[in-house]
Amino acid sequence: AYTGVSGGLVVCVADDPFCHSSQNEQDSRRYAQFAGIPCLDPADPQEARDMIIYAFELSEKLELPVLLRPTTRVSHASSDVVVGQIKEGSTNHEFTKDPARWVMLPAHARPRHTVLLDKQDAIKTALADVPWNRLVLRGDTGIITSGISGLYAEEALKQLEADISVLRIGTFPPPDGMCSEFLEHVTKVMVIEELEPVLEEYVERLARKHNPDLELIGKRTSHIPRVGELDTFQVRNAIAGMIAMPLLEVISVKEAEEILPPRPPSLCPGCSHRATYYAMKKVFGNDAVFPSDIGCYTLAVRMGTIDTCLCMGASITLASGIRFAGEERDICCSIGDSTFLHTGLQGLLNAAYNNARITVTVLDNSTTAMTGHQPHPGTGFTVTGDRTKAVSVETVAKALGADFVETVDPYDLNATIETFERAKEYQGLSVVIAKQTCSIIARKSGIRRRPFTVNENCTGCCKCVEFGCPAIEFDKEIARINALCTGCGICAQICSNNAIEVVE
Repeated sequence: AYTGVSGGLVVCVADDPFCHSSQNEQDSRRYAQFAGIPCLDPADPQEARDMIIYAFELSEKLELPVLLRPTTRVSHASSDVVVGQIKEGSTNHEFTKDPARWVMLPAHARPRHTVLLDKQDAIKTALADVPWNRLVLRGDTGIITSGISGLYAEEALKQLEADISVLRIGTFPPPDGMCSEFLEHVTKVMVIEELEPVLEEYVERLARKHNPDLELIGKRTSHIPRVGELDTFQVRNAIAGMIAMPLLEVISVKEAEEILPPRPPSLCPGCSHRATYYAMKKVFGNDAVFPSDIGCYTLAVRMGTIDTCLCMGASITLASGIRFAGEERDICCSIGDSTFLHTGLQGLLNAAYNNARITVTVLDNSTTAMTGHQPHPGTGFTVTGDRTKAVSVETVAKALGADFVETVDPYDLNATIETFERAKEYQGLSVVIAKQTCSIIARKSGIRRRPFTVNENCTGCCKCVEFGCPAIEFDKEIARINALCTGCGICAQICSNNAIEVVE
């Protein structure tokens, strides 16, 4: 923000209320507030589409980054949108030398701070008339909403048929003029927003000037929850409570759990990670420490091979830290190939340099599976699909100082177990690369293996069922392999009764 930008820069951060797939419920509006940059908060796909175009225009105009904050429900929503005319952008932009701006020495940073502060009024002016801030004045009771919470509120008001004034905010900072007009009109206001009371705090400050006697309720008065995501049901009850109307009956989580069958998330049928963790558990046992990382493999927590999951790259550094803190038990950490190349290299270098006695398992499925199979430096393809030189995980690991580096196919269970045994006995840093193509990628690429079936030798011991593959079921006291089978063959290697065989 101090240097500004010489072209359009939009940072898209999908905040995740309820932590559906994140480690925290951060509210990125705080970061925009801290940095002194604009933030746009879309309520639906159409607004997200329109805001992204406006965000680039605003960024170029103000020479500042702009934050776009779609929350989980907006990011996962799909709908028809009006695209309009698509403009062709220009990539012919040369760098202009300006050390006073781009070289952030203290002597240069101080005046750039002043430049940023001087732009705050320009930000407010630019956001004052955008179509995503809407004011509807009705009764003297009002609600102020932001993002998708505005849609929940609109639906709730239709159900309640209440005469309530509404101010929908899609920008931060909010428009002072529109907010002031709203606050002067009402006597009681509820602020409805997801995560932090960012908008509520702003309204409170503004109300001191324009309506000191205003009754303000929201997150800080516990009328709106500060954790988790909102929905129409919660918002309807919050508004109903504010205007003394009957509340809808709440169905408890316990009641829902009794009605619904358990469906814990699971690794895909044929996922090589399941085989890797099975072999890891066989060798290291229950007593070892298993730091892990971010990716599909986090779903293996039910296999007892994941003890920590913090952030990308933390598996190796946590493993090293635990060892040097005095832990004497075996330590085997796991990290995906894309995560390893993204933020695992520094951790492995540190572990090798300090001779940490840990085993690092790189789960190499040749893609970034958890987030949509994007290419990474190990795939040999750029983001635009152009071929390039693939980075070898094995070569990189050796270059960073690891002396024990072995690659194994996790579909060969015995070989994987033997590799882990050698890694466990090695007195220093050992790296095991479990390399097998992601089962989804394999299927899309046309790779077909013959499926397996259960024969009459099955005794119902459930050893294969406990492996956890969704393709294996237990039916009428014997195992059964369903149509999800990808033909990886791990179950046949696990079975001690020769009861699983390939379909001829």
